Amino acid sequence: MAKERILIVDDERLVRWSLKQKCEEWGYVPVEAEDGGTALRLAHSDPPDLMLLDVRLPDMSGLEVLEKLKQSGEARGVIMMTADPQLDDVKAAIKMGAYDFVGKPLDFDELALTLQNALEATRLRTEVESLRGEVRRRTGYHDVVGVSRKMTELMGFVRKVASSEATTILVQGESGTGKDLIAKAIHYQSSRQDRAFVAINCSAIPETLMETELFGHEKGSFTDAKAMKKGLFEVSDGGTLFLDEIGEISQFLQAKLLRVLEDQVIRRVGGVRDMQVDVRVIAASNRDLERAVREGHFRQDLYYRLAIISIYIPPLRERREDMMPLVDFFIDHYNRKFRKSVRGLGDETRRLLINYDWPGNVRELKNAIERAMILEEEPVLRPVYLPFSVVQPHSGVTAFEHTSSPHGGGQPLAEGRWLPPLSIPEGGTSLEEVERALVELALRQAGGNQTHAARLLDISRDALRYKMKKFGLMHADEESATADTPQSEA
Repeated sequence: MAKERILIVDDERLVRWSLKQKCEEWGYVPVEAEDGGTALRLAHSDPPDLMLLDVRLPDMSGLEVLEKLKQSGEARGVIMMTADPQLDDVKAAIKMGAYDFVGKPLDFDELALTLQNALEATRLRTEVESLRGEVRRRTGYHDVVGVSRKMTELMGFVRKVASSEATTILVQGESGTGKDLIAKAIHYQSSRQDRAFVAINCSAIPETLMETELFGHEKGSFTDAKAMKKGLFEVSDGGTLFLDEIGEISQFLQAKLLRVLEDQVIRRVGGVRDMQVDVRVIAASNRDLERAVREGHFRQDLYYRLAIISIYIPPLRERREDMMPLVDFFIDHYNRKFRKSVRGLGDETRRLLINYDWPGNVRELKNAIERAMILEEEPVLRPVYLPFSVVQPHSGVTAFEHTSSPHGGGQPLAEGRWLPPLSIPEGGTSLEEVERALVELALRQAGGNQTHAARLLDISRDALRYKMKKFGLMHADEESATADTPQSEA
């Protein structure tokens, strides 16, 4: 490992010489500067791991050097030295980012320990910043893929919102458009990026538990409250709270939430003390909240409070030019996850993906690519492994065309039946996923004829319809027609 560099800044030659000897003795690489200007040039051209900086210099004070370092983002790992420490100087230096103050004449045993601690703190800070950068890379703008004009304008607006002081933001769009990614992008590009990002799906929490989830509770406030619990507003203090599916919360909680948004004050369930919080709330909904207001299901005052900054994410069918960049992104992601080397799409696969309307938006596209990547063994993704819903409108595609007969290289079974060649990817899969794939393939090969598809799978038509409903392959009209009919999986 490379030795750590120490920049020694002092106008006294003897002090620099003695510090240089000690630094070499301690295993560091010393670099010398006799004035503030030289120190700043060296710090900028080749930043040291740590700086020993005298308060009194011929061209400027050490505090001025420290302030310039702070402005350039290089004021980390600085230890101030002085023969006449003043309390105000110490306070100012620490406020500007200095690690510590040491007095002259120097106690070298004490200085050795201070250097060791300062370098360790600098290493930890660098590691934390690197991890935060990785988090931002994974959850910030990099995961919001889009080249269309609509998405370019949207992300420009998101950047403005992120850097603003807005404390309430409403993100709307159809299910699967990526509202959570927009919320994360806002958080990780804001001044709150180093604090907590907390997300909750309001539709997934029972109404009786939602209040304590958001605001916490005091010990003994109800039967099972055996200990005090902080709510999500407390946990996300200083950061961001993402309330997904905000339209699902009760009118009672809507009133309490409105008060918190207006006053930034919360009170735990069973508590008597108000607590001030500083939380940016990003709410999201795939419902038409304006319509919900008109119908009396959502409070008008809460809606207007949330919609001070409103962001709408267009559905994927309205920005088809984003489809292929998204596909490329997902293929790259699953190549790494499943240790595969799929290069892209076949021509027919590309046509099918582009022509499909994607009612489930980006989430549905992601799931379709994941499924195909699990099953595909060729260098390109073929239509045979696309979901039935994507291929069904296009009768020109037949499933397992190349493997449904002895000529396709399958394995013979009893009574002249054939099993298509199968393999399990290194990343693994599930029996349920394979079952779904076989049901889709049978339906596709049968041209949507359920009786024929059931015969191909050697199951009853009722069993096939049960599996179609289980895997979401049944149209809404078919599902409603069989809603009251008991189904057998046998």
